[in-house]
Amino acid sequence: MATQEELFASVDALLEEEPQLPPPAERARLREEAGVTQARLAKVLETTPQTVKNWENGRSEPRPPRLEAYQRLLEGWAAKFPKTAPTAPVAPAPAPATAAAAVSVPETFTGTPQEPAPAPEAPAPAPAAVPAAVPAAVAQPEPPAPPRATSRRPARKTAPAPVVDARFPHGPLAVLDGDGTAYGVGGIVLDCPAATVPELVEWTLRESGLGAPRLHRHGKDADPLVVVTREAAVRLGLPERLEDRRALRLEDGHPVLKQISRAKWQLTRRGFGPWARVYRPAKGGERQCVQLAVVPWDALDARAWPGIEGMEPAELARVLGAYATGVITPRGSTAVSGLELMTALRPPTRAVRDSAAGGWVSGRNPGSLGTAPVDPAPPEAPAEHPVAQGWEGGFLDEEAYQWVRDVDLLTGEEASLPWAVGLDVNTAFLSAAARLTVGLSGPEHVVRPVFDPKVPGCWLVDLSAVEVDPRLPSPFTPSGVRPTGPAWYETRTVAYAQELGHDVAPVEAYLRYDSGAYLDPWHDRLKAAYVGVMADLGVTSDLTDTQFLAAMEGHKNVDPGMAAVLAAVKATVKGGVGKLRERPQGRHYRDGERWPALERPTWRPDIRAAVISKARVNMHRKLRNMAAATGLYPLAVLSDCVVYPSPGRSPLDFLPYSASGKPLPGVFRLGATPGLVKVEGVQEMAWAVDLMEQGHNPARHIKGDGHDATLDEGE
Repeated sequence: MATQEELFASVDALLEEEPQLPPPAERARLREEAGVTQARLAKVLETTPQTVKNWENGRSEPRPPRLEAYQRLLEGWAAKFPKTAPTAPVAPAPAPATAAAAVSVPETFTGTPQEPAPAPEAPAPAPAAVPAAVPAAVAQPEPPAPPRATSRRPARKTAPAPVVDARFPHGPLAVLDGDGTAYGVGGIVLDCPAATVPELVEWTLRESGLGAPRLHRHGKDADPLVVVTREAAVRLGLPERLEDRRALRLEDGHPVLKQISRAKWQLTRRGFGPWARVYRPAKGGERQCVQLAVVPWDALDARAWPGIEGMEPAELARVLGAYATGVITPRGSTAVSGLELMTALRPPTRAVRDSAAGGWVSGRNPGSLGTAPVDPAPPEAPAEHPVAQGWEGGFLDEEAYQWVRDVDLLTGEEASLPWAVGLDVNTAFLSAAARLTVGLSGPEHVVRPVFDPKVPGCWLVDLSAVEVDPRLPSPFTPSGVRPTGPAWYETRTVAYAQELGHDVAPVEAYLRYDSGAYLDPWHDRLKAAYVGVMADLGVTSDLTDTQFLAAMEGHKNVDPGMAAVLAAVKATVKGGVGKLRERPQGRHYRDGERWPALERPTWRPDIRAAVISKARVNMHRKLRNMAAATGLYPLAVLSDCVVYPSPGRSPLDFLPYSASGKPLPGVFRLGATPGLVKVEGVQEMAWAVDLMEQGHNPARHIKGDGHDATLDEGE
């Protein structure tokens, strides 16, 4: 039998245990009885209203020192506002013993169409087994919410989101707040006790259940991402603002860097910046890497993620989770993510059997760019590239349109029309990437080649003789001005000259005979993401043109979070194409020096040129078809935006339709999918003419909301 001292020790240990709080619903009742708002309580306990809300719906639990203070407050309120015993229900009158009575429906239905009306509580089923390395978590439906899952008080899962991969039960990412609560995809809420960056990394890899499966069977699983809010950064000992605004990384000697080093974790050469990778070498083929996105350090650029600033952690997790699920777990800026998506969908290597040794070795994955960087041909390179030093043979100039029609070519009838309407091609670069054959190998120099539209490369050819209506831009130059002699062109541009009836005779070429549709899976995934988010915003492909225009009027207000995802998807397309020709950065760079991006197999300016060439050709083909079908000519073009004179404010006033009401083939068509168009803006015709006379491009300013369009160069 235990001695008195042993019993006292056991009692003291029990007293020292963390106080047990009343159920979440009771916490809310006590606060409401006291007439205190969540905001006021948050101020008293020095936390946020969202955190108090989480305490009251079971999504999270307070921890010391707030735990003891909250417990004391609740005990005081409980003494003042005791819970009254429920009144015993009156026994109902016996139901009539008829068949009709047996199937009668109650007058008042308190459930929803998807769930039954409340029934007497049954004993809870036994908790499902949860691996020890993964803390229990619950989905986050609307109240009433399931109990909070913590490392101290495991809870069973209720209505979990579908698990795609059992290795990553809690999704690709989590957003960490200042109270140690990690918000995941699908309403998952996790308790994260980490107080330092090394502890956060250990928790993420050992307990969080975060990560995402590979997008290709020869690829790699995505590293888990933890998004660090401002409050979480302070909790982890990180500064709220980076002092080094040029290098954008934590200064040497910072205590957090020392913590990481002492714990034997490593950082990439970029150091600890807005997007930091903390890792150890892979063990047994298993990666040990966590990515951190520090929100107060501008990890999420407001230009690519509009409205992201100020989002509550749970909403931020929903938004980033939608992007991660539809596109890729963010790995940096949207441009970086766009480039990483190409590699994730076309991994450079795969396991191949070595017949001589009888084992498996790493070999190139067919259709990929491989693992070795490839230098461009001199005309394909930017002027600062080492291969372009001393080159005097001219350069490829495949860029997006920036053209304004000569105002003297406006007819009186056009000038008298009241409106100028801008049409914007949905994700024009993405549309151009579909079924686009690009080079997979290095260039080969050929003299006097016979033009072959199936071989990607660049060709030196004279297209100045190709006749184009002066009311349309030339399809061969970004400025829309007719070329004056031989120049370098990408295959798609030369093929279009042939399509227009010109007999092309290249002088020389740099060609890539190993080729393929490298961007096809990239196009397919981003197209599905774009169409899916548009549908979430109420803009679907089955709408009539009139319905489409109405839906587009306020689609960004339907769900601001999904509107941010839409903007991020579009930025991923543009930025990913731009990264294919990433230019050198830094004030100390000198022409002729190599820069880090050149060491990537995905540094491929020729692929970027192919995408932009096809996009520009697609635009010109539609301009030409529009002129043939309607006699209408554009006022200006800026990349994927074209401005037309119109008798009315709607594109329905000038877009051509057949007698049956269907859009004519080959012209601009309204719709929610890549390659179709939407309204960019509407202004008075006099406004557009005035800009043209001043030498300005109306397409740049047609929005009229103070946010001028920028030339979409894919940079």
